[in-house]
Amino acid sequence: MQFGDPLSVTTPSDTQIVIERGFVAPPHLVYACYTQPSLIRRWLTGPDGWTMPVCIYDARSGGTYRFEWHGPGGEGFLAVSGEINQIDAIRYIDSQEEFDGGVMGPAYRAELAFSLEGQGTKLVNTLTYTSLAHRDMATSTGMAEGMEMSFKSLDRLLAKEQG
Repeated sequence: MQFGDPLSVTTPSDTQIVIERGFVAPPHLVYACYTQPSLIRRWLTGPDGWTMPVCIYDARSGGTYRFEWHGPGGEGFLAVSGEINQIDAIRYIDSQEEFDGGVMGPAYRAELAFSLEGQGTKLVNTLTYTSLAHRDMATSTGMAEGMEMSFKSLDRLLAKEQG
């Protein structure tokens, strides 16, 4: 994988999806963009015209988070909430998250691993679902395309933050 390339998505087991992506920024900055609401709001905005009026992230073990997106002209709503099981600043976040209304099925485990690779950061996001059907439902939503769109926005934010 080269940094800045589109993400890599694999399904190593019947219940997991692993998303890998490189970023041209140090791990502490990528981690900050995942855990600081002022930065999250600048890249995790969804499709053009969508807003994120609710962005809460309590970066500690036992902490919670919630993101809400609203579509243009009041059309569309999406929200996800999570509980942080374990967090190791700048290296790892293990959480349990669930989209409102069961949009992505029942709660699932989301693990984020940030590591230094060359001059940048390798992010590995491991999503563990309750079943093969749950995993396949998640992959059928176009999640990979949506994540890459957000990661391109994160690339731009990381470039701005590094001057």
